[in-house]
Amino acid sequence: MTPRLSFDASLVPQNRPACTLPPLILHPFADASGPGKLVESSRASLKLQGLLPTGESSREDLDRALLDGRFSELRMLFYVGKDLARWIEQCLEFAERNREFLPAGTSYQSFAAMLVKDAPPNVQSKLRKWGVADYKAIFTRALGLHCLFANAPTREVLSDEFVRSYYRYADQIFAVKQGECDFAPVSSAACHFELYSSGEYSRMLERSWEESAN
Repeated sequence: MTPRLSFDASLVPQNRPACTLPPLILHPFADASGPGKLVESSRASLKLQGLLPTGESSREDLDRALLDGRFSELRMLFYVGKDLARWIEQCLEFAERNREFLPAGTSYQSFAAMLVKDAPPNVQSKLRKWGVADYKAIFTRALGLHCLFANAPTREVLSDEFVRSYYRYADQIFAVKQGECDFAPVSSAACHFELYSSGEYSRMLERSWEESAN
C-alpha cells in the first residue's frame, strides 16, 4: 500500500462552506488480476442464475469463479475502508480542534453517515467520473469490512458461505456500528471536503513544496 499522506491545509480550496474538512484520499487497491476476476465472477453469477448459457463450464467451475471474484471485491473494499476510516479519524481530530464549526455530539458515526448519505456534490461528481456508480453501497460495505477485519483477510480464513454473501454481512456490520450511539448529523451544506486519488494528491503536494521553495 502507498504510505499514508498527511493533510496539507494550504491545498484547501477557498470560498467554501464555513467548515472545510480534510480531503479524502483514496489509494490504489486493485491488483493486476482484480478486474479480470470481477468480470469472470459477474459472468459466472449470470450463468448460475440461468441468464447466460453455461457452455462447457460445470457448476463447480462457475461457483469457483464466482467466489474468486467476490473475494477480490472483498479485499478491494477492505482497502477502501482503511482510507475511509483514516479520513474519519482525521475529521474527528479536526472536530476536536474546531468545536465551534460542528454540532455537539459529532462522532465517528456522523462522518460515516455523511460519506454514505450526504457526500458533497463535488465528491459525487468525481466518483462518477471515476466510474463509481453506487458509491453509497461501496462506502457502506468498505466501512463494514473495516470494522470486521484489522488486516486484509486471506482466502483460507474465510468460509465459502461468507465470501459468497460478504456484502450482506458488511451492510449489517455497518448498520450495527452506526447504531452504537446517538450522533449529531454533519451536513455537506455546512461542511465541505475534496476527494483525491493518492497520486493526484502527491502531485499537488510536490507542486506546493516547489512553489514554497521559490
